Amino acid sequence: MVSLRPGCGTSEPMGTRACCLLLLVCLSACTSSPTGRSQLIIMSDSEMGAMGRSAFEEMKRQTPAMADPVADRYVNCVVEALLNPAGERLMAWEVILFDDPAVNAFALPGRKIGVYVGLLELSENQHQLATVIGHEIAHIHARHANERVSTNFVTKSALQIVQIAAGADTPAQRELFGLLGLGTQVGVLLPFSRAQETEADLIGLDLMSRAGFDPRESVELWRRMSAQARRAPPEFLSTHPSSARRISELDAQMSTYEEIARQARASGRLPDCAL
Repeated sequence: MVSLRPGCGTSEPMGTRACCLLLLVCLSACTSSPTGRSQLIIMSDSEMGAMGRSAFEEMKRQTPAMADPVADRYVNCVVEALLNPAGERLMAWEVILFDDPAVNAFALPGRKIGVYVGLLELSENQHQLATVIGHEIAHIHARHANERVSTNFVTKSALQIVQIAAGADTPAQRELFGLLGLGTQVGVLLPFSRAQETEADLIGLDLMSRAGFDPRESVELWRRMSAQARRAPPEFLSTHPSSARRISELDAQMSTYEEIARQARASGRLPDCAL
């Protein structure tokens, strides 16, 4: 039971009452991520979905889709394989391959996934592509965008946030789209925290393993990302830092996920996606 300090009564100024109300909201909004980390989740899934859809529509207006049905099928094949173990269907998601050389991808609340053609050029096979897309879907499953928007709620009301998402292009809207995890063409892509990144790595590794992809290829993908970063950092690494520590953390978990992948393949999950 929480006992509020004196000064939270109805006779106090509006600002004080608002702070007390916000404290109660925050205390009631504490939840846990899939790995057991404490989170502040204030926004509803429907509100987050509306924001994600609005942001995705803006993205489509700014960046053309890739007119390559073969590459499009390849990306959709990888996404479908990642979604199937959780009982999700590809038709419930919108997946766009963007004609942009950036080495990047993102997923938004509201079941939206964007992949840049530059990522296809860097990844050598379906397993490496699944590493990045699985990582982005993991951010959605762990409600990381909701967590960041909820934290932003401290200074903006929920109504203001929804209005910003649906309004004209403004610095506030670009900041919000960055909180959602959208690509840099639209706004300020704010980095996920180290804790969120670690969660997305592990949840994404679990997703790709349960889909039958080779989890060992995740380490190779991050090595390729790091090698390219020494020449010209890809967009993905501007907000998803790759490091020896990240690779070491994945390596430490690899035997567990190799076994998950082996069982998935034995049960018939054998993704066959290729350009």
